[in-house]
Amino acid sequence: METQQAIFFDRDGTLIEEIGHLHRVEDIRIYPEAFAAVRRVNQSGTLAIVITNQSAIARGLLKEKELGDLHRFLQEAFHREQARIDAFYYCPHHPEVGRGIYHRECTCRKPQPGMLLRAAQEFQLRLAACYMIGDKLIDVEAGHRAGCQAVLIKTGYGEGELQFLEEGKASAPFPEDPLRRPDQVAGNVLEAINWIMERTIERQPGTTH
Repeated sequence: METQQAIFFDRDGTLIEEIGHLHRVEDIRIYPEAFAAVRRVNQSGTLAIVITNQSAIARGLLKEKELGDLHRFLQEAFHREQARIDAFYYCPHHPEVGRGIYHRECTCRKPQPGMLLRAAQEFQLRLAACYMIGDKLIDVEAGHRAGCQAVLIKTGYGEGELQFLEEGKASAPFPEDPLRRPDQVAGNVLEAINWIMERTIERQPGTTH
């Protein structure tokens, strides 16, 4: 029975600064408001799950074990701020670059919803009650494809993505697609969480806050 709710977070440009293909712990810069955002999710009894494309693995810039080290560092940093990330899901593939098992079309690389669907199965999520937050239109599309609502934030690539929307376009080379139109636009991840909590999760029967 699907009972659990979750907030899905993109990683780069959403929880941490976008620097390209992150592969060193010392380059991680966590947005200060991200701690409060995840903490508020935790306090609501909702899961906080990171969903991230990691083509750096396909490109040979990062090994899966090294990615695990980066994510453990993030978990520990959030823990020190009394916040908890419940799970990380990543896609190591790319359809055009890389070698071996990583060079392929897949169903997990955003905007495909595979990572969200896997999380839904493993955590028994009610996807219609879940949200995806990210700074790219592919995050919005992945959320919608999974059956979630989606929030585009203005950090990272968000301002540029919003400009595409305002001009009636979508990120090249993709055509305009209603799946890429967010349910809400927010300045940063904390503003997105505040919008979600005020309108949905904290109003659920039996939820304490």
